[in-house]
Amino acid sequence: MSTKKETGSFGEDHAIQFLQNADYKIITRNWRYLKGEIDIIAKKDDWLVFVEVKTRSSLDFGNPEEFVTPKQQRLIINTAHQFIVDNDRQEEARFDVIGVVVQNGKVVQLDHIEGAFYPTL
Repeated sequence: MSTKKETGSFGEDHAIQFLQNADYKIITRNWRYLKGEIDIIAKKDDWLVFVEVKTRSSLDFGNPEEFVTPKQQRLIINTAHQFIVDNDRQEEARFDVIGVVVQNGKVVQLDHIEGAFYPTL
């Protein structure tokens, strides 16, 4: 992968494929509101699932999914809230993280953490 954007898109493509293979229905990708973006919005059973995908080319600094900061979590939660309002969604929301490690143009690790973080009051 030559750029961070290409590596990120490659990881998101594989995350979508993984979710579809696990019977998730993909609603949209890269949904934006103000400064926020949600990589993948999907539905599984009674859940509306907001997925943050973190793609890295090595594990030198830890697993990719460990890099969703509290600030990013708040931004994702606020963006998800706006998606729910704009689209009159009634499902329970869940926030997942998928960590993807890519080396030599191949996915060598993909971890899906369901309920990786939760909104706080």
